[in-house]
Amino acid sequence: MRAVVLTDGKLELTEIPEPTPGPGEVLVEVLATGICGSDKSCIHHPEAFNAASQRNFGVEMLDLSKPLVLGHEFSAKIAAYGPETEQKLPVGTRVVAVPALPREQSVLVGFGGIDTPGGFAEKAVLNEQLLVPVPDNVSDELAALTEPLAVALHSLNRIEIDENDVPLVVGCGPIGLATILLLKARGIGPVVATDLSPERREFAKRVGADVVVDPAVDNAYQAWMAAAATDDPAKMAAPTMVAGQLPLRPTVGFECTGVPGLLAQMMTGAPPASRIMVSGMNLGDDVIQPGTGILKELDIKFTLYYTPQEYAEALRVMADGEIDASPLITGEVGYDGIADAVAKLGTSPTDAKILIKPGL
Repeated sequence: MRAVVLTDGKLELTEIPEPTPGPGEVLVEVLATGICGSDKSCIHHPEAFNAASQRNFGVEMLDLSKPLVLGHEFSAKIAAYGPETEQKLPVGTRVVAVPALPREQSVLVGFGGIDTPGGFAEKAVLNEQLLVPVPDNVSDELAALTEPLAVALHSLNRIEIDENDVPLVVGCGPIGLATILLLKARGIGPVVATDLSPERREFAKRVGADVVVDPAVDNAYQAWMAAAATDDPAKMAAPTMVAGQLPLRPTVGFECTGVPGLLAQMMTGAPPASRIMVSGMNLGDDVIQPGTGILKELDIKFTLYYTPQEYAEALRVMADGEIDASPLITGEVGYDGIADAVAKLGTSPTDAKILIKPGL
């Protein structure tokens, strides 16, 4: 089968063997795959990726001694069942799934070798118990957005977002835009969004941001506090010992860029008692001032991945029409266009999510 394989930092279209599903696993035919920022990190900074996983989990996430087949954001249809499967869904059913194979040595699909390829290949292997059937009213392309939406959904749940909270989304790339969509779906707002790119600020407006700030012109943190202002004591955030009672609703910041220094900036700009969720991946070192967090009594959380329940919920909100994620899709390429699409990722302000379609 065809696959785009990563070897020594280069992507190459080639033929690889069709993967074989093990016990409890399913062979699927890939329909559409989103290109993620972590794919670009694996291509251009694999050593940093491995250093981070080694430092935190004691293992290197990528086996750089062999070719890799990336792609963990994809929709597919069932092609065949492996042994010891329940086979509740007919062959041909369109599905998405948490991209993980819980084997004796677990595999993260999209970060493995040619024996467990990701969505940059025509076929892949998924765990049967993690499959979620795609409703008829959700296209292959939108279904491929389930994974990044699940990442954003998990961040909202981890920070325990509440209808009285006023959020600031810093960075309007795919995860920032997904965060805005889900905040609006929950009736939370006003939502303040900021990005240096005028094109990405337009994306933020399209997905529902109420206040969009150009940080080169205006102070996003002042705009955030203005949006949170209230004279209703019942809606005010709890007082802190140092700052006392402020006439502000609770404030929640989402750092969706991974840019070094931005977390420190958010800590400085955030009102006292703010909660900050860090979704942007920074594989290197960074510097913060702990005293700022202490004096302001800030709560800072970090997020990675999602639960299977959140993954299914991300698909459901699209199927039920609670969000329209279509503005996130800004391009489609075939296998021969993957390298150029990856190069554009993060540098082209007019692109949010570029999808790979095997038939193009």
